[in-house]
Amino acid sequence: MGKKIFFLLASFFFVWVANGQNTIIKGIVTDSITGERLPYVSLKFEGTTIGAATDGDGNFSFSTPTIDKILEISYLGYDKKQMKVIPGKTNDLKIQLVPNGIMLNEVVVRPQKEKYSKKENPAVTFVRQVIALRESNDPHNHDYFQYDRYEKMVFAMNEYEPKPKKNGKSGKFDFLADFVDTLDIGTTILPVSEKEKVETVYYRKDPKSKKHIVKGNKSSGVDEIFSRDGIQQVLSEVFREVDIFQNDIPLFLQRFVSPLSTIGPNYYKYYLMDTLNVNGQKCVDLGFVPFNSETFGFTGHLYVTLDSTYFVQKAILNVPKDINLNFVSRMTIEQIFERTSDSTRIIKKDDISVNFKLSEKTKGMYARRLNVYSNQSFEEPNAEQAQIFKSSAPVIISKDAYRQPDDFWISNRPGEAIKKNPNSVEKLMVKLRSVPVFYVTEKVVTTLVSGYIPTNKDPAMNKFEFGPMNSTISGSAIEGARFRVGGTTTPALNKNWFFDGYMAYGTRDEKLKYNALVEYSFNERKEYRKEFPINSIRLEYMYDINKLGQQYMYTSKDNVLLSIRRQKDTRATYLRQAELTYSYEQYNGLAYNAIVRNRREYATEYAVFDRINADGTISDVKHYNMTELELKLRYGKNEKFYQTRNSRVPITFDALIFNFSHVMAKKNLLGSSYDYHRTDIGIQKRFWFSAFGYIDIITKAGKVWNKVPYPLLILPNANLSYTIQPEAYTNMNAMEFISDEYVSWDLTYYMNGNLLNRLPLIKKLKAREVFCFRGLWGHLTEKNNPKNGGDGLYLFPKGSYTLGKAPYMEASVGVENIFKFLRVDYVWRLNYRNHPDIQTKGIRCTMRLSF
Repeated sequence: MGKKIFFLLASFFFVWVANGQNTIIKGIVTDSITGERLPYVSLKFEGTTIGAATDGDGNFSFSTPTIDKILEISYLGYDKKQMKVIPGKTNDLKIQLVPNGIMLNEVVVRPQKEKYSKKENPAVTFVRQVIALRESNDPHNHDYFQYDRYEKMVFAMNEYEPKPKKNGKSGKFDFLADFVDTLDIGTTILPVSEKEKVETVYYRKDPKSKKHIVKGNKSSGVDEIFSRDGIQQVLSEVFREVDIFQNDIPLFLQRFVSPLSTIGPNYYKYYLMDTLNVNGQKCVDLGFVPFNSETFGFTGHLYVTLDSTYFVQKAILNVPKDINLNFVSRMTIEQIFERTSDSTRIIKKDDISVNFKLSEKTKGMYARRLNVYSNQSFEEPNAEQAQIFKSSAPVIISKDAYRQPDDFWISNRPGEAIKKNPNSVEKLMVKLRSVPVFYVTEKVVTTLVSGYIPTNKDPAMNKFEFGPMNSTISGSAIEGARFRVGGTTTPALNKNWFFDGYMAYGTRDEKLKYNALVEYSFNERKEYRKEFPINSIRLEYMYDINKLGQQYMYTSKDNVLLSIRRQKDTRATYLRQAELTYSYEQYNGLAYNAIVRNRREYATEYAVFDRINADGTISDVKHYNMTELELKLRYGKNEKFYQTRNSRVPITFDALIFNFSHVMAKKNLLGSSYDYHRTDIGIQKRFWFSAFGYIDIITKAGKVWNKVPYPLLILPNANLSYTIQPEAYTNMNAMEFISDEYVSWDLTYYMNGNLLNRLPLIKKLKAREVFCFRGLWGHLTEKNNPKNGGDGLYLFPKGSYTLGKAPYMEASVGVENIFKFLRVDYVWRLNYRNHPDIQTKGIRCTMRLSF
């Protein structure tokens, strides 16, 4: 017993001694100016691997055996700092980091903790001078401006550390260790996507024109499952070139208020900090933070010369930790400017680094977009260079841009873009695809993303694809279960000729539907038949169900997700149609279509054609025929979209979109049953309110000019699903209203959380408000109202009405960004609430990923 007690006491003694000899280091790391906590800062003892990193709130805590070493603190965009710790003690540290590359000369003013005031604040007076002179040194003030730009984008697994197998056996992915790279701050990453581009940009002031000549472009990585050009469009919009001298900075598909915005003094707190030496120039360090850290603003520093020019030498921008921005746990933007002999401002570097995270518990992804600018010139281009302004394309890709040799990249790649690990992502992808489980997974994901199944694993040999898969099985009240099989040829078969089609069968109506299409493109296609710009002629023949009063503007009519509806969709006919279409798109945003269409529409028991005869009797008509000519005009300059095989998914709605169409037919010409003229116009635009969100406005108007039966009149677009659909009426029944002239509007205001961000506790959810108001003013002229008789008109189906003097209106209040992807709206129908079998209110939802 005595031995046991002795052993126990001895054990406690050694534990106490060991613990007493440990050095505990804990504390917090913050920005020296803004006081913002810095996440994931690297802390290591000099000459060792002992250390830790701060958490998402800038806190750190770790212990180590007694060691008399210097603690090094490093973070991208900030100077390294060294601190001596007291061995064997608990060191509670409050570490402040300052921006890197700065030499401190003297202290001028430091921000205090007293209440901030704009009145008689020297920092506000100072920044107003900077804002007032921001246009005076703009390089675009010159008649001509050209420069070379090198761009590199890297996406990597953050803080990647290969995990050895417990049993010591080798694993399938052990080779990943050979591709690990290390950032300057010491963080290890595993690059999974790399993109590089070299281009020369030419600018002309009058007439204004900007052309990009791409000399080299290469990419590789896991994002190859997406369209190469499509993903480049998305990334170019997400990681826009940052211009701090504008009021708003487009970034992550949002709008940030620039620290040099004209509303800056009302949005930011400014502080005159230190007098510094930046690249040999004496500058003032101007610190800034937004009044409300949850809104779309920056924290950071502007380094402005101490002379009458107020020239910005350098800018460092970060996002506040509490910002209502999804997936971004940290971001740093660094920009460096130079002043030419005539005081013109030119940018030399634009460097963005971002940590993306789905949740704070994950390590997430690291991303960097580096732009390096060189060879700036304001000379007038020579005769050969001036020819590029005659090209209609804003981006001109050189013939060998995608096939440049390694020597080209070695000579054009700046030093700061060179990786420490020479192994490329291209080699990594070859290794990964040699592992069967990765190869199969990649093919499955590719099919889910594209919706099509290739017939050959080699893209160069893949001449035909089956799909789209989301339409394979669907259902409706008329068809029952609908089964569909289809496919399309690819440019691997022919770059100009394309064939597309499908066959479908309904178990309830027991009818076979089909579609066949052949198209000749005057432009050689690279990936898809419908890629921009289109210049083609197309012949299409189809027989299928036609759902009256339901227009599928952003998806296919047999998408499986639309099979669940709030009411039966029985208002439908069958349609046999042949179309010959010529389409032409220009880089300036103009697009033209000319369509010759012959169609026969068949009545059903759900949509009968009860024709009113001249003597007032009613006869049952089985079908009617029309041969039409339709002319379309569309304008959408600078429109941004992601191209898929069958549709274009808008990236932003910033561009002004204008649509015009006119359909005409002559009775008895090529079998037409009626004279027919219909005109429609539409305008769509997004308006940004800087930090206060944005509003999407869609307005349309149209008129049917002739006396025609109801299938040829205006049938408003009713949304019978539980999803949120733009340009569709949520609580309106299909064919509930019929008119021959109309004006409609659809207004959606996204507040970006400006209200909810101010509510305690609720603001932690990072929810965002959405308000909608849509309506339709319609009128049915006497000549088209079957109540007045009218030879040749059809009686309206039961449940169809005309609009009175008041327009149909509905409104909704919604919350988006729920769990970062869900939007839920509560919708009210404001009038015409006495109609039978209608829904006056309801809940609708949609999934939408946004930053």
